[in-house]
Amino acid sequence: MDLAMFSNDAMGELVKITGSDPLLGDWEHMAFVPAPLRDEEPELSGATYRAVAAAGRSLAALDATARQLPNPRLLRTPSLRREAQSTSALEGTYAPLDEILTADDDSPATVQLREILNYAAMADFGFAWVQEGRPLTLNLIEDLQGLLMHGTPLAPESGHLRSTQVVVGRRDGVAPGTAPIRASRFVPSPPGDQLRSGMSALVDWLRRNHAGAIDPVVVAGMAHYQFETLHPFRDGNGRLGRYLIVLTLMTTGVLSEPTLTVSPWFEARRTEYYDALLAVSTDGDWDSFLTFFSRGLEEAAHSTREQMLALVAVQEELKEVVRSSTLRSGHALSLVDFAIANPSFTVKKVATALGVSYGRANGLVKQLVELGVLAPVTADHQPRRFMAPRALRVLLEG
Repeated sequence: MDLAMFSNDAMGELVKITGSDPLLGDWEHMAFVPAPLRDEEPELSGATYRAVAAAGRSLAALDATARQLPNPRLLRTPSLRREAQSTSALEGTYAPLDEILTADDDSPATVQLREILNYAAMADFGFAWVQEGRPLTLNLIEDLQGLLMHGTPLAPESGHLRSTQVVVGRRDGVAPGTAPIRASRFVPSPPGDQLRSGMSALVDWLRRNHAGAIDPVVVAGMAHYQFETLHPFRDGNGRLGRYLIVLTLMTTGVLSEPTLTVSPWFEARRTEYYDALLAVSTDGDWDSFLTFFSRGLEEAAHSTREQMLALVAVQEELKEVVRSSTLRSGHALSLVDFAIANPSFTVKKVATALGVSYGRANGLVKQLVELGVLAPVTADHQPRRFMAPRALRVLLEG
């Protein structure tokens, strides 16, 4: 880490750390510990305030659209799987979106799919927690990280704040043979009391009511910066940090339903994203980061809303296909809703969701396949999985 970059003492302090490398021997370096967040907005430019306001309007439009839907939860699973794919890709875990959307969440085919689907399970747990009115706690954040890493090689080291020093990235042009700690782009807080104190302070800050003092978009941006800078876990910090953006927007009342998909926008601009985060620590440049962050939320909310409307349109088109057929069953229309909410599914899950026998569910699925509403994911998959092709196209084009 280039220590000369840290020119704004108000943003935090550099603390001495030591360690040993098996090849290079003992080393001594510095880690950055961010100052606690303040209960007031940073001084921002007019351009930044305009970007924050634009993001607020776009988020309000998204939430208003979600509130008007008969059942906004129908779109949660498709949104979460798309978010899971992009947020995992940012951290180097990639699987094609069509495979993720149609994956068997009970038995994913690869380790990569397991890790990506963990994100969706973690997100559902956290959203349910907040929607039940329960407070954000450090234990919750630790539990979320444990769920994210479930079944992965790092599972034994997960579910609690890290106990080892980590580094983030590698600087360009570093000489070969340089100790990793010195070659790194950023060295976050050392483990132990300072890290736990920093995370406890962040949770306390998030639980305070900042209404009237800090714009909710700025609250989400400041909290995201602080979390990523503390880098509290052995792995999963990026994915969990971006997830907490949506969770924060829910706790501040900006979003009532967590359909926002933020990571595709950040994934497409990952270098700018990482640079903007680092510039807050080194220079106190809140303007650049919050402008970038707000622009991301604005465009993410707009694209999520467009995809939401497109899925609702497909839902109505598929229901019209059913209504125009000779099929006379209220369960058939419920199956359309289920197919929109679940990018792929088994007959057994249909039976459970609709409260009908397996045989009845199997007959309904077969009839909707004959109508072209549903199709098998693959011909030879066992158990058989089905999808609504027109809904899947919308998700893949989003």
